Amino acid sequence: MTKNTTAGLGIFAKYLTLWVIICMIAGVLIGRFVPFVPEFLGTFEYANVSIPIAILIWVMIYPMMLKVDFKSVKYVGKNPKGLVLTWVVNWLIKPFTMFAIAAFFFYIVFSALIPPELARDYLIGAVLLGAAPCTAMVFVWSHLTKGNAAYTVVQVATNDLIILVAFVPIVAFLLGISGISIPWVTLFLSVVLFVVIPLLCGVITRMYLIRKKGEEYFTKTFLPKFDNITIAGLLLTLVIIFSYQGTVITENPLHILLIAVPLIIQTILIFCIAYGAGWFLNLPHSIAAPAGMVGASNFFELAVAVSIALYGTGSPVALATIVGVLVEVPVMLMLVKFANATKDRFLNRELDQC
Repeated sequence: MTKNTTAGLGIFAKYLTLWVIICMIAGVLIGRFVPFVPEFLGTFEYANVSIPIAILIWVMIYPMMLKVDFKSVKYVGKNPKGLVLTWVVNWLIKPFTMFAIAAFFFYIVFSALIPPELARDYLIGAVLLGAAPCTAMVFVWSHLTKGNAAYTVVQVATNDLIILVAFVPIVAFLLGISGISIPWVTLFLSVVLFVVIPLLCGVITRMYLIRKKGEEYFTKTFLPKFDNITIAGLLLTLVIIFSYQGTVITENPLHILLIAVPLIIQTILIFCIAYGAGWFLNLPHSIAAPAGMVGASNFFELAVAVSIALYGTGSPVALATIVGVLVEVPVMLMLVKFANATKDRFLNRELDQC
């Protein structure tokens, strides 16, 4: 790699937050002033899952799945503390803190600005986000913190299994409603697209290339070719997501800000709980950081799909879940930087201590 290329990549990575903001703005402007673009892309959809976004997320995840060595996956069960931490934070803490923080802000702090009926709808959207831990994007955050790829896969996969039985009861309990439905096809399709397919492709590619050309070629020649693909996929995904919601975002600037406040506080709080617990439990950084990221981020594809299926695309509930997408990426990038800056606090910790 030439010196100029290396420098260019350094600048690209260094100002990633800036590129994210630019892509978000570009997406909003496209949706607002060139609406035929998202309308056309929106025709490629199945079970509320956007096929273009699914492809881009797959592009993001595949390079990380190449790093998964199934020889190491089989040892994850012998080191369960990181998994238990993920389960406790995501299912016994996160949904309830989301409900409490959102209710406090929507019903009390912002009571003069948000009518009670609207506050209820925003609370429903927040709870849908809080009850759905991240599936796809967490692989990006794990990658950026140099997380243990094999362990992250198991953390995410077990969360996906828990979602199947826990999502609806938790939402129904927190909101005091009955008969809530969930687009199961959307959920299963998301899991298959965002976890199963890229994982299988990554493992097959890894095994084939190592057998044909050796592990040194795979790690030093093949893997570096994908260094920037994950970030490029992230940026293009943001452009498309925000092009879909350009009109909604520009027509609700104040309420977007009000909704964003509790969501940001919740994201930071849950990350601190999980990441801090990882340090306290003597976990290595490669497991503690992804555990924090899994807890802090949300399965926004599922939350948005459920909100639209239950309340419609123009509902305040859907708006709240969309704001979750709006704030998540910048906040998660900030938490990635914090995790990387505090990596030295986790020195001399081995996986077998987990």
